[in-house]
Amino acid sequence: MTHPPATPLPHHTADGPEDAPPLLLGPSLGTSLAVWDPQLPSLARHHRVIRWDLPGHGGTPAGVLGPGSAPTTTVPGLARLVLGLADALGIDRFAYAGISLGGAVGAWLAAHHPERIASLALLCSSARFGEPAGWHERAALVREAGLGPVADAAASRWFTPAFAGSPQARTLVAAVRRSVTPAGYAACCDALAAYDLRAGLARITAPTLVVAGRDDPATPPAHGRELADGITDARLLELSGAAHLANVERPDPVRDALLGHLATHPHHGSPAAAPGPGAPAPHPAEGTAQ
Repeated sequence: MTHPPATPLPHHTADGPEDAPPLLLGPSLGTSLAVWDPQLPSLARHHRVIRWDLPGHGGTPAGVLGPGSAPTTTVPGLARLVLGLADALGIDRFAYAGISLGGAVGAWLAAHHPERIASLALLCSSARFGEPAGWHERAALVREAGLGPVADAAASRWFTPAFAGSPQARTLVAAVRRSVTPAGYAACCDALAAYDLRAGLARITAPTLVVAGRDDPATPPAHGRELADGITDARLLELSGAAHLANVERPDPVRDALLGHLATHPHHGSPAAAPGPGAPAPHPAEGTAQ
């Protein structure tokens, strides 16, 4: 008899052949798993793609972090949620790609659980996301005033001015108000404030691709260069005409880079099993509906 997992799982979707090598995709702060929609069809041709939502984002309740109206978390705590999801799906070793905070989760896993990560892709991410005070201030603002001020500023952080008015950009910005909770957003700000993997980058042995947007105000290219310099044999791709959500603004070159990276470093980790009772069932349509 299959029992529900002992700890809550993040909401997730599964796409692609059930017997294909698993690939887990992590989202950025303020977005849902829908942020990966531009690359999903191509990635799911030859991989079992598992996308997951951060706490208080998309379909994952902030309650996965524990009781209380003002939960907090850390990147290691988020990484444990991802490992719990992989374990529940019967996945032992997997490729991982993540954007910003989702990338930090993957980098932490690669440094502390190298046996689980077959290959790694870090998009618009960092080993340290600036001074903690700024994140603590943002968390306090959201807990007090809600997501309005953050949502109002999202377009200028995520996209270049030329792309900010596009339908894709407007959809993702609108989703901040619709599918993100203040408690979950603030908790993830706490995680970013406490995160500093600079001294641990040398521990990462998985083949790594780093992608940076040259117009990214949140994690400027210098952050990507620091990751690539600190991770042995990492490859760096800097994209012009791209800000923080480079995979949305420049979907084709990001897709091509990911496909090339995965093809160069194939793996044969156990495929995702069908979710058992108590686990969210894969629902391919959910990624595009949010």
